[in-house]
Amino acid sequence: MAEKILYGDFEEKYTDYKTAEIAILPVPYDGTSTWIKGADKGPQALLEASFNLEFYDIETDSEIFKKGIATLDAVTEDSSPEAMTDEVERRMNAILDDKKFPILIGGEHSVSIGAFRAIARHYDNFSILQLDAHSDMRDKYEGSPYNHACVMARAKDITPCVVQVGIRSSAIEERHNIDPNRIFYAHEIKELGDTTWMYEVSQKLLDNVYVTIDLDVLDPAYMPSTGTPEPDGLSYRDVLTLLKLINERHNIIGIDVVELCPNENNKAPDFLAAKLIYQFLSFRFK
Repeated sequence: MAEKILYGDFEEKYTDYKTAEIAILPVPYDGTSTWIKGADKGPQALLEASFNLEFYDIETDSEIFKKGIATLDAVTEDSSPEAMTDEVERRMNAILDDKKFPILIGGEHSVSIGAFRAIARHYDNFSILQLDAHSDMRDKYEGSPYNHACVMARAKDITPCVVQVGIRSSAIEERHNIDPNRIFYAHEIKELGDTTWMYEVSQKLLDNVYVTIDLDVLDPAYMPSTGTPEPDGLSYRDVLTLLKLINERHNIIGIDVVELCPNENNKAPDFLAAKLIYQFLSFRFK
């Protein structure tokens, strides 16, 4: 993609990859989605919405863009999910080798597999925190182990410490892959009515944490623009508060935000996705 700027038309020093502390990798891939297509348009929609953010964050009293945010050329490999995964892994490895904080923006959820692999090459012990409506624990779906419905099964191949939050949709054949001690179903979270569950999530995680956010973790009232929306999801504030807590108690080593399926007639979800990343960066780098 021609645009090299994430959050507006900053001075060049804030978007130069050589000096930036944060690197954004767009992956506009939608090869394995099974219902509503369009997640390949998600990265560009998020980037375009980001131009309209205010770059001063009220909650942290900061302008985090001054840490440097570089948006890289998009991953364009789409010949197969396996080839795309390999290319994402290669590109993420380069970001980590350069000591940048990686943020991957999708694209459908299978794009995260390459990121998991790259993180594993740089960290001996780490957890993956999944925020999602779907458990995504099938061993194989539609003939492929790299389908978006299999992404967290592939995560378990890489690290046994996978913690799932916001889940409210699963298939019976996924049960053998789900750790009942590391899953926080949406209905259970809502029945508690407080934030105690967030501390329980933290207790299940190791010191180093990679976060993968499928935007359908949010209720469709907040995030209708996904390929497989599910009712009774979390709120924007739920997600942000959890991320703040995990950031305070753990070392977040990377993050991806996937499954934005933009709607030309409703730009609010695009802006939400951009704002979520920027607010996360604001307290991560404050």
